[in-house]
Amino acid sequence: MPGRPPAAPNPAGAHFLRDRALISRLVRASGAGRGDLVFDLGAGYGTITTALAEAGARVIAVERDQRLAGRLRRRFDGHPGVRVVEADLRRVQLPRRDFLVVANPPFSATSALCRRLFGDPAVPLAGAELILQWGAAKWLADPVPRDAETAWWTCRYQVSLARRISAASFLPPPAVDAAQVSVRRRPGAAPPSAQRDLRRLLRAVYTRGNEPLDRSLKRLECGGPAESGSAIRALIVAAGVSPRTPGTQLTAEEWYQISRQLTGRRRAASLPN
Repeated sequence: MPGRPPAAPNPAGAHFLRDRALISRLVRASGAGRGDLVFDLGAGYGTITTALAEAGARVIAVERDQRLAGRLRRRFDGHPGVRVVEADLRRVQLPRRDFLVVANPPFSATSALCRRLFGDPAVPLAGAELILQWGAAKWLADPVPRDAETAWWTCRYQVSLARRISAASFLPPPAVDAAQVSVRRRPGAAPPSAQRDLRRLLRAVYTRGNEPLDRSLKRLECGGPAESGSAIRALIVAAGVSPRTPGTQLTAEEWYQISRQLTGRRRAASLPN
């Protein structure tokens, strides 16, 4: 951008948010309140952690940098609502109960973090407010998933681009702007059998380019030899999607509706006669 000084080298991809008004908006948008369990992943100097603690949340501040983690421990020493964990956000142990994430993670960790939070159905993430690099935020919130992995994520979570954030809001400023991304868990958790069906369907669609769903389904055995692509075709139609549509052009909402149909069928099959 004209007039903007070049960004300083920053191999870790950490850009610390210094806009306190924006941090307050992040916390409000998350809905985090008294007693809620919230992770600040890549806590840095603790500005987001502080705002979450002031809202009454129980905060796990995760920071990999030893120096910053030590500073966080001193800052929040004796605070009953904050626990500082010195760990890599990509490998830190996550809880088994519902939790939120409000964070400005290092931009270099975006893909790994998304896989960690959204990819595993066993992770009970209830929602998140994330500050991500602008390009990454755009692909994550795109109405049409770019690949099978992103489609899998958006079947479980609704992702929206809340606002663009100027690079000047960070220290050091990144080379490009960032964005606030809001993530909300979709209703209706799919049982493992429906999850397997959906994964097979997504793999079949995204490995065959832009061919219509009908053509992919002819070669698909989803859920075992007893079921053919025609059974899945009926569910796709019931979801309001034309089987003539190229699978790679389906929106996140359409994939979610298909996943709901798969879930409904599996739950119906499990009921006693």
